[in-house]
Amino acid sequence: MERTKYRLIVIALIFFAFNLKGSNKSEIYNFYIDSRMKDWKVVIDQLNSKPNKNSDLLIELVNYQYGYIGWCMGNNRNDDALLYLKLAENNIKILENSHFQPSMINAYKAALYGYRIGLNNFTAPFIGPKSFDCAKHAVQLDPNNAFAYIQLGNVKFHAPVLMGGSKTEAIIFFLTAKTLMEKNAAQIHGDWNYLSLLVTIAKAYISLEDFAKAKSMYEEILKFEPDFKWVKDELYPQLLKKIK
Repeated sequence: MERTKYRLIVIALIFFAFNLKGSNKSEIYNFYIDSRMKDWKVVIDQLNSKPNKNSDLLIELVNYQYGYIGWCMGNNRNDDALLYLKLAENNIKILENSHFQPSMINAYKAALYGYRIGLNNFTAPFIGPKSFDCAKHAVQLDPNNAFAYIQLGNVKFHAPVLMGGSKTEAIIFFLTAKTLMEKNAAQIHGDWNYLSLLVTIAKAYISLEDFAKAKSMYEEILKFEPDFKWVKDELYPQLLKKIK
């Protein structure tokens, strides 16, 4: 009887742990489409405070930190961005030392280098090449890693032309990432990274003044996720005004 009770407890704990991870992804997605970044921060703070995090939880946490840092930088909260950037960098070091998914680690290193540049443009000549090398290496290690192509696109998009930057090439990498993500339809539903990529593509088209393709992309986003407030209430209406 005691053994049966113990086994039931273990099964219940495993079930709870599995659903906790699932609920994290679902919660983060809902916070993203509802623009509830304060709640997003609560989740990453809770995850960060957990002791003895395994590699899967750490890489999940880094992804949420990556998203939050980007939001902070886009909303002039650079002090918060720097704080969470340091936390993400520390988590990546832990994962790198454990030889966890080298392609993903290099992709995140490329992204975090990019954030460093965004917080201090004077560092660009020194760490810009590191960001590009990490993104390129991530793709070489795993040509099917969509996140690696996103970072390669980000590097190309933001780098000066004299340093190899090209918005046109960036869009090609972004579209490659989109194609790779869409090969697994079940994965993209409820994944904030997919919506973020589509927004990135739309904004890239706007930067090239290809408003027709940007409009088409925003419409694709709203067809996929009609409740995405940022696009529905801000980005898409702003584009329509620009077109008029």
